[in-house]
Amino acid sequence: MINENIKAVRQSKGLSQEELAIKLNVVRQTVSKWERGLSVPDSEMLITISDVLETPVSTLLGETVTDSTPADIRELSEKLEIINLQLARQKASRRKIFHWTFIAACVVIVLIFLAIYLAGNAYLEWDYSDPETAVVGTAIHAFVWGFVRIAPFVFIGTIVGAVMTRKRN
Repeated sequence: MINENIKAVRQSKGLSQEELAIKLNVVRQTVSKWERGLSVPDSEMLITISDVLETPVSTLLGETVTDSTPADIRELSEKLEIINLQLARQKASRRKIFHWTFIAACVVIVLIFLAIYLAGNAYLEWDYSDPETAVVGTAIHAFVWGFVRIAPFVFIGTIVGAVMTRKRN
């Protein structure tokens, strides 16, 4: 079984016995003996063969390797095309979600700026001798102070994000 699999994989990769032998640092006769079933490679060599042929060791040990027919190749290419289309749709969907999220973030930032502007600084005229008023006033002031300093950078970032994720024709 291993002899047939080594031969089938080698041939499917388009390698001659000589070429495989060179890659494995053995003589061609060794590869020939493996393929005729006269000897078996040791475990270390089996791993090396697996690496060179880019095939799992399990395939070399027991899974039957069959030559691909044009129908099999066509079927595989159709499946790959379907997978590629699904991945493209997912990517476009994610891009669209990110795009509209960036636009929504821009709108929210502008609305909060408008609310702060229209509300003015009325909280600065409150009587801060009452502890509850002092806490609320301080929290509002901290929010406004932080928002006014950080929001412009976030706004620019969201505009850049919206531009980068727009649909390209």
